Amino acid sequence: MNTMNRSAAAVAATIMLAIGGFGTHQALRAQSAMAGSAVISDGNVTTIPEGFRHWTFLGAPLTPNGLNGGAAGFPEFHHVYIHPEALAEFERTGVFPEGTTIVKELVLMHEADYEDGSRDEPSGRGFFAKSFAGIDMMVKDSERFADTNGWGFFNFGHHAPPYASEAAAAPNEECAFCHTVNATTEMVFGKFYPILGQN
Repeated sequence: MNTMNRSAAAVAATIMLAIGGFGTHQALRAQSAMAGSAVISDGNVTTIPEGFRHWTFLGAPLTPNGLNGGAAGFPEFHHVYIHPEALAEFERTGVFPEGTTIVKELVLMHEADYEDGSRDEPSGRGFFAKSFAGIDMMVKDSERFADTNGWGFFNFGHHAPPYASEAAAAPNEECAFCHTVNATTEMVFGKFYPILGQN
């Protein structure tokens, strides 16, 4: 009896999804989406996932202006976060699951004491994070983003918050091309994140 009830419930849920305007593909996409990860609209537009700073922290590569002629392509720290469920699946299989969402927040440094951008603090001379300065995001959807190696790339602004409320997928030449040529773990720079075990 319980099996029959579960089957009936599954059928009813499928019908409700269809009535609500979802095709089979969209229904499967919705069912497989990780709670809290980025949701891509039919126009390939998305928003910044709420609470991403509480996701798993992958790492913080640093490309300071002081070491890049005063004009780094991505200034200062890159605070990079991944949706926890996606990381757990990657650790099990070695493959990022569909829907994997990775957020990179740019973080400017405290004012420098030296030409290379470093400064003196009680812990020693170094580079120290100060303020948020931009958001980039990448989302895996092998079907939707087949033209950019299965990942969509989004830019919500390279400036202090508030960031843009939404962003459309960037063309290949803006982000995906660089990742295609240089990334070490699918389209992710895994060698910079020891937690991925890709060094």
